[in-house]
Amino acid sequence: MFTPRTKLYSALFAPAFARQAIRGPKVAGAMRTAAMSGGRRHMSQDTKQAIKTTGGDGSRSRSGRGSSRRFLRTLGLWATGTGTFATAGYYLAKDEIEALDFEEPPAELRMIEGRTHKGYPVIDCARSADGRQQLVVLGSGWGAVSTLKTLTPGAYDVVVVSPDNYFIFTPLLPSVTVGTVEFRSVLEAIRRVTKRIRGSYIEATAVDVDFDDKYVLVEHAGEGKAWLPYDRLVVGVGAQSITHGTKGLEHCHKLKTITDARAIRQHIMANFEKAVLPTTPEAEKRRLLTFVICGGGPTGCEFAAELYDFLAEDLKHYFPRSIQEMVNVVIVQSRDHILNMMDSVISEFAEAEFDRRNINVITNSRVQQVTEDSILFTTKNPDGSVTEHTVPQGFVLWSTGISLTPFTKLLCQKMPESQKNMHAITTDPYLRVKGVADGSVYALGDCASIEYPHLLSHISELFDSAHQAKNSEITRAEFSAFVRQTAARYPSAASHLQSLVDNFDHFDTDHNGTICLDEFEHMLEYVDGKLTALPALAQVANQEGIYLGCALNKLAALYAKNELPDRGSPELVKIAPQEVRRMERDAVSPFTFHNRGTLAYLGRAAAADFGEGKAYKGSNLAAKYLWRSVYWSQQVSLRTRILLMMDWTKELLFGRDLSRF
Repeated sequence: MFTPRTKLYSALFAPAFARQAIRGPKVAGAMRTAAMSGGRRHMSQDTKQAIKTTGGDGSRSRSGRGSSRRFLRTLGLWATGTGTFATAGYYLAKDEIEALDFEEPPAELRMIEGRTHKGYPVIDCARSADGRQQLVVLGSGWGAVSTLKTLTPGAYDVVVVSPDNYFIFTPLLPSVTVGTVEFRSVLEAIRRVTKRIRGSYIEATAVDVDFDDKYVLVEHAGEGKAWLPYDRLVVGVGAQSITHGTKGLEHCHKLKTITDARAIRQHIMANFEKAVLPTTPEAEKRRLLTFVICGGGPTGCEFAAELYDFLAEDLKHYFPRSIQEMVNVVIVQSRDHILNMMDSVISEFAEAEFDRRNINVITNSRVQQVTEDSILFTTKNPDGSVTEHTVPQGFVLWSTGISLTPFTKLLCQKMPESQKNMHAITTDPYLRVKGVADGSVYALGDCASIEYPHLLSHISELFDSAHQAKNSEITRAEFSAFVRQTAARYPSAASHLQSLVDNFDHFDTDHNGTICLDEFEHMLEYVDGKLTALPALAQVANQEGIYLGCALNKLAALYAKNELPDRGSPELVKIAPQEVRRMERDAVSPFTFHNRGTLAYLGRAAAADFGEGKAYKGSNLAAKYLWRSVYWSQQVSLRTRILLMMDWTKELLFGRDLSRF
């Protein structure tokens, strides 16, 4: 007898058996009907065939038993797969799903009664009984969060200080400005990140630091200041937009925070709604619908692309065609190409794509002033002359380079001999801030720049180490060994040093098979000319954070095993801070950046630069979803991955939200 549940299971896991099962009652009913009407001779041909297939009494034949075995085998495979998936999902998501969270919340931070430092109270961080070091992380951006996600739970007592209690997936901010992705989908609460390592969070801004006594001064929205002690300090506070002395930037939008994205979204819709009013003059409509982007980098280009998608895919269905024809998108770029940090092939491809979409790209131009309703810029002509232009505008996005924030500028001013970079904190290859004697302060992300070696300044030392004492020139074999040793010492120059081996004959100008001092000097000049600062990109900060987290984990393990002297021990007091710095440096490897490719979305098109002349560009739907899949895989949590899939599905089915709130 087959119950409804049996039929359901059979239909799900064994369609063939399900058909057999459903056929049985029908055959039994046909046999009863035939018996009542005079026996087998009165049966129809279909009924006889059905009885023959299932057995004269309605029971299953061998084929029915085979279907049953297939059903049980499929059920077993399904149960095994479900169990494996559920187990994997549990271990991958148990730190993110609140229903699986059985850890105690962090302890409350309090002030130390009666204790002050330079006129301000001191925060009691409730150090653990086992003497773990106090790690203070400033910021909640890519570098800081990557460090926190890499740290081993229990390795340090961690305190995170940031004015924003969330992490922003910045590469998708242009998508947020037009509603392709919702605000919450690119945010992850910083307390979710610190919970895994049992850390604490303070919503405050760092305003000063005392390197000698190891305190950082924090302030919450101007409501009071307090000193926070640290053993190790990680500075990942990001950077601010550079102004270039341009007047009127208060009339511009920036795109660095979720607040910026919300303001841009409101401004775009407000302009369209005002432009469609019957009382708005045509000249004012054209001004309102002129969108100017200052800066042709990835952020500026991707915002222009998202704005074009918004116009071409959504607004065209709801706004009059006459309004759509007035829209003018302009990119003002100071260099001769947009996306100039990428391969020239991608720059040309991007310009061609924008030209096809009627996005006006103006190169070799500099913005001089921005007013409430216009923008003034100058263009350098091929003959060297300069032409001034004034363009009415209804919206301006300022997306140029970066500079130091007030806190990082103050930090650099405390070490003028070591910090001479005007745009970032200078660090060594181990991400330690130059000028801090014991190496206890690190900097990463947009606020920091690794100091590259000037090999030419060490030419005598390097040349002597490359050849044997009895020879005055370097052989090919000696040079190969020299490159291996020097690349390990200066990993940032490894790829360029290796290219010297491949081009040995080119630098051997006298073709005698060896390298003399003059030829060696030309080699080092070539390498020094190739070394440039790492770009201010999310992948750079992410890799630096992962590296620093691993390095801190290794140092904590070495201190726990007493392979490095305890920082609080009397023996360490006798060791100079420079010696401590050297001991820790020898324990870890320097940072090496691996270029995973730089992406750019160009409006129904995408491009990627993988370095060394390798590039990808596509102007189709596949390129768009390839770009999305890469950013989806780089999300910091399962939650944001699910939200992104929901947003993209909603945008595909229903379009972007046009409401202004």
